[in-house]
Amino acid sequence: MRVLWVKANKILPVHSGGDIRSLNLARQLAIHDELIFFSYYDGPVDTQYQNLLQKELPGAVAVCTEKIDGSVLARAVDYVLRLPGANPYAVSRFASARVRRQLHDCIQHRSPDVIVCDFLDAAVNFPASLDIPVVLFQHNVESEIWRRHAETCQGLGRKQIYQLEFAKMLRYEQETVRKFDHVIAVSEHDRSLMSAWIDAARITVVPTGVDLAQFKPNQVTPASKPLVIFVGAMDWEPNVDGAEYFCSEIWPKVRAQVPEARFRLVGRNPDRRVQALASDSIEVTGSVPSVVKHLAEAAVVVVPLRIGGGTRLKIYEAMAAGRAVVSTTIGAEGLDVTHGADIWLADEADAFATALVRLLQDRNARQNLETAATASAAQHDWSSVGTKFRQVLLSTARLAQGESVREMATAG
Repeated sequence: MRVLWVKANKILPVHSGGDIRSLNLARQLAIHDELIFFSYYDGPVDTQYQNLLQKELPGAVAVCTEKIDGSVLARAVDYVLRLPGANPYAVSRFASARVRRQLHDCIQHRSPDVIVCDFLDAAVNFPASLDIPVVLFQHNVESEIWRRHAETCQGLGRKQIYQLEFAKMLRYEQETVRKFDHVIAVSEHDRSLMSAWIDAARITVVPTGVDLAQFKPNQVTPASKPLVIFVGAMDWEPNVDGAEYFCSEIWPKVRAQVPEARFRLVGRNPDRRVQALASDSIEVTGSVPSVVKHLAEAAVVVVPLRIGGGTRLKIYEAMAAGRAVVSTTIGAEGLDVTHGADIWLADEADAFATALVRLLQDRNARQNLETAATASAAQHDWSSVGTKFRQVLLSTARLAQGESVREMATAG
C-alpha cells in the first residue's frame, strides 16, 4: 500500500501531543508500507528540518510556504485581514497556493493508494475532489474546544472573538468532515460528536498510544520530594487556562496542608500568563530535551484542564512511567482509564486539592495508583495502535477500489 500523509507545520522535533501521535503512527506505517510524508511549514527554508525529516521518514516531501509568522502584532494584523472570510483563522492561516500546487503534483506523480489528511489545518489545501480515497485524521473535535473557550473565557473582547471563531469552526468542521471517505477519531467521545454530522459507520476510533520503550517504570525511582508536575505545550490555550486555574484555585489549598510541596510547569514556549505564575513554590521550565527526567522526579502528575478535546498523550506517558495522575474529567476524556483504579479524577478545586494532598502524604495510596497506572498504559503501545490505524487505511482503500470495479462493470 502506498500512503500519502499530508501534515501542516513541522513535525520535528516533536512539540505537541498531536506531533507525537502523528510521528509514531507514521513510523508504524513505514514499517509495512510505502509512506510519502508531505510536510509544509511557514517561515524561511529550513534545511536542517528537511534533512531531519528525510532521515526520520525517507522519501518525505517538505514544502516551505515562505510565509513569515512574525510578531504578535503581525499575527493580529493577519487575523484582522482574514476576519471577513468564512473559514476560522486557525485553518485559514494555513492556506497556501504553493502547497496546493505541490500537493497536486505529488498526488499525480506518486499515485498513492490512500491519502491521510492530518487534521483540519491540512484539509484547507486539499483538492475539491479526488479519485483517490482520503482519510481525515481528527486528533480532536476542534469546534468543541472553541465552544469551551467561548464558555469559559473572561473579558468581553476575547469572549466575542472566541464566539465568532467557534461559529466559524463549527461550520467549517462539519462541512470538512463530510467531504472525506472515512474519518479516524481518537476517542469514542469524539466519534459520538461527529456522528451528528455524518454516518457513524464512516468514523473509526483509533486510540492514543504510548512509547513503552521510552517511558519505563523501572527507569523511574520512587519520588523523594513532594513535587507535582504538569506537562504540555505551554502556549496551547487549554494548557494556559489549566495552569492558571490550578495555580489560583488548587495550589494554595495544597500548600496549606503540604507547605514543602513544589509545582513544576514543564513545556515549550510558556505564554506570558504562564511565566507570570512562577514563584518560590512554582517553577516554569520552558522547553526541555525530554520529559522523562521530570517524570522521574515527580511524585504526582496533574492535568487540570477545563478546556480540551481529543486525548491527552501525556497522561499515558506519565502512567507508563509509573506515576500517579490526578486529572479533571475533561483532561482524561477519551482515555481508557478508570477513576479510583489507575487515575484520580476531580472536577472541583476542593476535590482536586484533596486528592493531590492525599497522594503526596500517603505513599501506599500513591504506589497502588502507580502500579495500576503502569499496567493500564502497557496495553497501549504504539505498535498495536498502529496496526489498527493501518487496517482503517487498508479497508478504505479496498472499499474504494471495489466501488471503482463495480462502477466500471455497471458502465460496461
